[in-house]
Amino acid sequence: MKDMYDKSISTVMLDSDKCRGCVTCMKRCPTEAIRVRNGKATVLYERCIACGECVRLCPHHAKLARYDSFDIVNDFKYKIALPAPSLYGQFNNLDDINIVLNGLKEIGFDEIFEVARGAELLSQATRKFIATNKDLPKPIISSACPAVVELILVRFHSLEDRLLNMLAPVDIVAQMAREEAINKGISPQDIGVFFISPCPAKVFALKTGLGVDKPVVDGVLSVSEVYMRLLPIMPKLKEIKPLSKVGKTGLQWASSGGEAAGLYIDKYLAADGIENVINMLTSIEDGKLNYIDFVELNACNGGCVGGVLNIENPYVAKARIRNLRNKLQFNCNTLEQYDKPNSYYEWQTKPQVKEVYRLDEDRAVAMKKMSRIEDIYKTLPNLDCGLCGAPSCRAFAEDVESGMADISMCVRMDNYYKTK
Repeated sequence: MKDMYDKSISTVMLDSDKCRGCVTCMKRCPTEAIRVRNGKATVLYERCIACGECVRLCPHHAKLARYDSFDIVNDFKYKIALPAPSLYGQFNNLDDINIVLNGLKEIGFDEIFEVARGAELLSQATRKFIATNKDLPKPIISSACPAVVELILVRFHSLEDRLLNMLAPVDIVAQMAREEAINKGISPQDIGVFFISPCPAKVFALKTGLGVDKPVVDGVLSVSEVYMRLLPIMPKLKEIKPLSKVGKTGLQWASSGGEAAGLYIDKYLAADGIENVINMLTSIEDGKLNYIDFVELNACNGGCVGGVLNIENPYVAKARIRNLRNKLQFNCNTLEQYDKPNSYYEWQTKPQVKEVYRLDEDRAVAMKKMSRIEDIYKTLPNLDCGLCGAPSCRAFAEDVESGMADISMCVRMDNYYKTK
């Protein structure tokens, strides 16, 4: 199957030397985007949603998430950092967010624009949107986690219209940060805007421009790499300037349930972890959650604190975020502070569903292929063992029909028929 995406912005890389072909990643992939061929895993990038599950689970550390090298920061004269709220949860004994922000300036950034500021604005914009669109099908599904959005676009097409028509906080602050820099008289070509990301899904979304007309950042760095640069710098800071402009509302977006809590509604549901997300989407599709107004879903365990580009255990990071929130005022950013129309916070381009499982553009041809797949599937042992290099017997039947695999690759078939 041909890769649809440019490899420079693909979601994960494989270290072939470390891959043992153990099928762990293949069996847990939520969109069946992984195959194991010739003893090595391979990714069908058109199906990948960048959830990072394969990176998290690989026992041999053969999967690597893509992100930009910190060195690209030096390509710009005026450098703006957009730290995700989850960054603050990585540091032990941190009692002031400003220490991290001053540290970012020390390692080379000229300006810091916290993503949590956009989260606070988005919380208010979402409350306003829901209040003025009472006829929307319920539940409304948060669009803040790009892996969840991609999962719906790839696998749950019927739920496309339930996605909240709002940009992610990072998209909002990236635009604002660039506008503020230009208003200061800085030449647009000198400005570099960099998001510090906790997960590969956000890397991919920002590289491809999910929900926006064109990508809004110049680079996406990993929390882990920035953490390693900050760690030796922060204890040596001589002066801690008050740079932070966020409150509890924005910071709580780092953990599962934080977004929903900021909406001040009773009938909401928050779930995290890709398997739980799939269960919730299935329940919504089956009409079991129509009494819920809003659903917040995060592909990573614990929310963004569980992203694979982080350093710290998500539960420890969540506790640290909670401790930091207790020292902040409730809210620091409101829509009234900014002269922006409602459309500023909404999708510029609505994401489209992806027909990655379509057998053929011609319906008649697709039906014939489906019939052959059913015939092949009936001959298989239906054990879903993965020894053929496909995640299930059904997926293997599709691979055989498409020419990606040969029926002889089912090593359990002879055994199966001998015992019947």
